Amino acid sequence: MRLRGSLRVRVVAVALILLTVGILVSDVLVLRELRRHLVDRVDRQVSALGQLMARLSPLMLSRTDPDKQGRLLGGLDLITEISVVYRDASGHVVGSSWTGSEPPVVIEGSAEPFEVDGWRMSVVPRVDGGVVVVGASLAAVDDILTRLLVFCVITEVVLVAVLGVAGWFGVPAALRPLRNIERTATAIAGGDLQQRIPVEGPPGSEVARLTEVLNDMLARIEQGFAARAASEARMRRFVADVGHELRTPLFGIAGSAELHLMRGESEPGEVDRTMRRIDVEARRLTGLVEDLLLLARLDEPAAGPVVTPTPMDLRTLAADARDRLSTLDPGRPVTLTGPDLTITASARPAAIEFGPPGAAPVLGDEARLQQVVVNLVGNVHAHTPPDASARIGVGTIGGRAILEIADGGPGIPAGEAERIFERFHRGETSRDRSGGGGSGLGLSIVRSLVSAHGGQVEVYNAPGGGAVFRMVLPAHADE
Repeated sequence: MRLRGSLRVRVVAVALILLTVGILVSDVLVLRELRRHLVDRVDRQVSALGQLMARLSPLMLSRTDPDKQGRLLGGLDLITEISVVYRDASGHVVGSSWTGSEPPVVIEGSAEPFEVDGWRMSVVPRVDGGVVVVGASLAAVDDILTRLLVFCVITEVVLVAVLGVAGWFGVPAALRPLRNIERTATAIAGGDLQQRIPVEGPPGSEVARLTEVLNDMLARIEQGFAARAASEARMRRFVADVGHELRTPLFGIAGSAELHLMRGESEPGEVDRTMRRIDVEARRLTGLVEDLLLLARLDEPAAGPVVTPTPMDLRTLAADARDRLSTLDPGRPVTLTGPDLTITASARPAAIEFGPPGAAPVLGDEARLQQVVVNLVGNVHAHTPPDASARIGVGTIGGRAILEIADGGPGIPAGEAERIFERFHRGETSRDRSGGGGSGLGLSIVRSLVSAHGGQVEVYNAPGGGAVFRMVLPAHADE
């Protein structure tokens, strides 16, 4: 049977049904045990009376002698009607007496009391070959059980009614946490993801634990929705930036080609200049596409490994970085030193003395790490004056191999330290680019490639001005 209705109705109904069934079962067992006990008491009296009557003469009994009947019932308990019948060896009645209603006719049986038509009967043999049949009515026992049953039914009806009313008004208090969950779920469905369920009940109780689990789940759902919204915003921004970056070289190619076609026959020098512009824009477009494909591979582990690590030393990359900077900016002073040991200190000295460059053995893909260095060097070349000093530090600190490039430029603006690694993000100094400026993917590629090596990229502002980009990789110990 399936109960319908609200949870309140079902809880109260189930409780009342179980209570009623329990009470009925209890009543049946109690009444059954009580009847057995009362009948045993009657049987003991019937047996004793039978043994007494078997020794007496049948002539002592007379149906019409009220004094003898009174004496016969005297001293008996739970017995209001009794019968004594003497029979000879042939079964004929030779004497009898009874009170109340006429007893059932019993000719033979055992001395152990047995029940016949609401009477407990006992057939006791006599020395003369006859028997005496003694019987006691169970009317008094049945009357006691009937009155007890009526009392139990009335009491149970009142009890079930009282408990039903109490349960009807008491269950809502127990269901209050569920109503709180319902209200919270309704608010969340309406878009309010910050809603939480108030914790009720003692700590460690079932309700408190359920509330904590649901609140943890709601927090994760909120975080998931926030992450999805942020991801969608980044994707929209990414698509817009990609479209912008692809459009610039494509417009350059299309414009150069259209200009050449509009001029008709052109001089050989003009054709060469047009083709060179097309070639520059095509190379820029190719580089942008290659950078996007590299980032896509770095973002998707299932695409396969991007780096193939082998034992190497970061000093090779440091020397190459110095040569590249000197080539790009011949007037820039570049020094090769050890890493800055005070860069993470809370109080840094105004004048820092750097040690000599040290060994920095790592397991790395030299070609990919070379790409990291090229991007960092290009960042210094693009965003600092050509005569500003630069320092390249390399060495090992506490089991970490470090390669850092410090410049003498304006440094990193406040709040830009993390954003400069976002894709297509450009700081204020990079928006006014002349010629073929960067795409805003360089530092994003740097972070992704270093992360693929199990390392990290850190950026700091130097005390005397300028920015410090530090690549940190796990040091490799030669076996």
